[in-house]
Amino acid sequence: MPSQDPTNASAGLLLIISGPSGVGKTTITHHVEKRLNGIFSVSMTTRPMTAADKDGYDYVFVDEETFKAAAKRGDMLEWAEVFGNYYGTPRRPVDLALAAGRLVILEIDVAGAEQVKANLPQSLAVFVLPPSEEELLSRLRRRNREGEAVIQRRFAKAKTEIARAKASGVYDHFITNDTLEHAIEEAVSLVAARLHAEKD
Repeated sequence: MPSQDPTNASAGLLLIISGPSGVGKTTITHHVEKRLNGIFSVSMTTRPMTAADKDGYDYVFVDEETFKAAAKRGDMLEWAEVFGNYYGTPRRPVDLALAAGRLVILEIDVAGAEQVKANLPQSLAVFVLPPSEEELLSRLRRRNREGEAVIQRRFAKAKTEIARAKASGVYDHFITNDTLEHAIEEAVSLVAARLHAEKD
């Protein structure tokens, strides 16, 4: 089982970014990645590979037996079963990148963040909030991707996720995406400050 010693990863920083659907977290995450030379962790999954997927880039594709064996060994930072398929974050690539001094980014949900923080408590966890529930619902509708019934299900799930995030004690910072530019700057500043602190 990989070492749990946090000093092994002291040279880099593991950043967790979470937030409900429609809040803009993916856009914020990509700006942090580009401006601070971060890298995304590649998840492992048992879901079937599509023609658009690139193995090792979009996901590491494995069978269920391989995935479960890795989870049992403690080789996953976090994992979950979603609609009959397994998804998770392999620990070794993250450990290697952190040891090399890199900023490693995980965009995961609250349940995943809880698992990662338990494994690597020195990681930095940020949750992106909407300015209000009304604005989040409006943003979900403006995407024009789904019918109203699906939007309402996403909205209900988002409210539950926000409540869980606030109650979890996992997140070091909550960023309100009132304007995207402001939220990006706040996220970049928070991560840059932590990176500098880690290097000192």
